Amino acid sequence: MTIRIIITGGTFDKHYDEIRGNLTFKDSHLPEILAFVRCTVPIELELNQLIDSLDMQASNRQQVLDSCRRAPEGRIVITRGTDTMVETAEVRGKAGLGKTIVMTGAMVPYIFTNSDAVFNLGSAITAVQVLPPGVWITMSGRVFAWDRVRKNRDRGIF
Repeated sequence: MTIRIIITGGTFDKHYDEIRGNLTFKDSHLPEILAFVRCTVPIELELNQLIDSLDMQASNRQQVLDSCRRAPEGRIVITRGTDTMVETAEVRGKAGLGKTIVMTGAMVPYIFTNSDAVFNLGSAITAVQVLPPGVWITMSGRVFAWDRVRKNRDRGIF
């Protein structure tokens, strides 16, 4: 069973720009992470877009939905920014694609020592293999149905 990972950016894939002193996008960290953790599950990576979730608009969400529709795989992980993850999950959930789609992200970029990116990605890869069709969010070791989750911005958790 091959799992498609659709990369959309978010904190997960931010890079530190040492010239400007800010976080930006360059490439995805996913190939490096998958090699580092020695993932043996067949994975097909798809770079859909690299965008901050606060900048994600309806057209960006549609672009991700179109990728999910076209994907031959029935199991999909989407890396996303957490600020608008719930809104993006709703678009997929209401589409009723009949696939198992798990969205995850990170509160801290992968490039920082205390990042939750690797743990969340591993949780999502495991969850997508065992969950039934539907749209799910996996963060901090928990799994949520797309229509039963919210981000607690005060505590930085889902």
